[in-house]
Amino acid sequence: MSASKPPLLFNATRDLARFSATLQFDDLPAEVIAHIKLSILDSIGVCLHGVTLPWTQHVQDMVEAEGARAEASIFGSGKKTSAANAVLVNSTAGHAFELDDIHKESIIHPGSLALPVALALAEAQGGASGQALITAIVAGYEVGARVGNAATVRLLLNGFHPQGTSGAFVAATTAARMLGLDPDQTLHCLGIVGSQAGGLMAAQEGAMVKRLHSGRAAQSGIYSAQLARRGFTGVEDVLEAAYGGYLVTHSDNPAPENLTAGLGSVWEVSNVGFKPYAAVTSIHTALDALLQIIRDNGLSADDIAAVDVAISEATYVHCAWEYKAQGLTAAQMNLYFGLAMIAIDGNAFVEQYREDRLQDPAVLAFIGRITARIDPEIEAMGAAFRHAARVSVRTHDGRSFDAEILNRRGSAENPLSAEDVERKFRDVVRSCLPAAQIEDLIGLVQGLESQSTVDDLIRIMAAPPA
Repeated sequence: MSASKPPLLFNATRDLARFSATLQFDDLPAEVIAHIKLSILDSIGVCLHGVTLPWTQHVQDMVEAEGARAEASIFGSGKKTSAANAVLVNSTAGHAFELDDIHKESIIHPGSLALPVALALAEAQGGASGQALITAIVAGYEVGARVGNAATVRLLLNGFHPQGTSGAFVAATTAARMLGLDPDQTLHCLGIVGSQAGGLMAAQEGAMVKRLHSGRAAQSGIYSAQLARRGFTGVEDVLEAAYGGYLVTHSDNPAPENLTAGLGSVWEVSNVGFKPYAAVTSIHTALDALLQIIRDNGLSADDIAAVDVAISEATYVHCAWEYKAQGLTAAQMNLYFGLAMIAIDGNAFVEQYREDRLQDPAVLAFIGRITARIDPEIEAMGAAFRHAARVSVRTHDGRSFDAEILNRRGSAENPLSAEDVERKFRDVVRSCLPAAQIEDLIGLVQGLESQSTVDDLIRIMAAPPA
């Protein structure tokens, strides 16, 4: 350790390892259980949709060619591979279409990591109860979110993808719980995965690889837990180490106190929200503000002469780069494309993000009417309002309309209802599951804590398309 740079916070990694390894289902408040079940249902839907997409299919083809031991299911395929390879596919699927749940402060999508890991290891080990699954997933959410909270938004602004970096701790913690690792083994599991965390945000501007960051983080989580169980050691102070530790390496202004503040009493699970749009979370307030103006005033895209969007620096850097039709990933991450979809279609969901829309002349023409800028007043509100947006619309006949939304629909501050999440689930899986199985899955998740085994859940998710 450098003499001139003391540790950020003593024993934080060890404290998180002890918390996750000793967490019991009975420790979980009823509201945490209810919320994590919504996250599980949402994650099942996005994984089943995502496994049908071309980039996920590339990963699945590679995994099948490898021919690993068949112990865990690749969702929606009727095929099996090793647990680590299964999550490489299934977690890529979960992050495959910008539909997965989101923890705003840490900027991670924990469901697409924790759910595939927990189910793969449950199947590989011959079963697990619903309570065991819930507890492992909550542990993953809590530790991963706290790592992201401590790294702060500076991790993203420094060019790292939180899903592949902080998200790796979600996967590793979930895997450690599913394998029954003790606190010391869990400490080493975290110390191993921290050395493997990776992912560059440049991937958002036209590459399939952004989706793979989630799959690789999940795979690293399983490998880290399996190695730790065998006695392989990791960096014991991986989060707080002064030289080469996770926080000082990934963030130039970390908040290490967030690692353990309120641990066991303040539940980060409750701060996980859901996406009503198939687009990066940061632009949802702008999309809703424009939609509100259009609906309240009976406007069409042809009526609109100009749209001005005022947003935070983080959202501007992340999402307001020039649209260039670089692929679906880029379109889903881009502010201008999303706003054009709202103006033209009135939505930005699965149907709007198709290859044939990427260079649609009407879309490109509308994008030319949009300007975006950093709003100093939104910046002054702090990181809690980095998703806030102010939208102004001017019509061709000279009218002007304004809307401001500070907390996006689907966030913890402005939540979707359980009925909204179920409706989204049905919409997402309608093309890949029979109606009866959709209702079966909803029922299984609603009663998950009373299930002695999650085998039925796995069976439905593993089945090939009808």
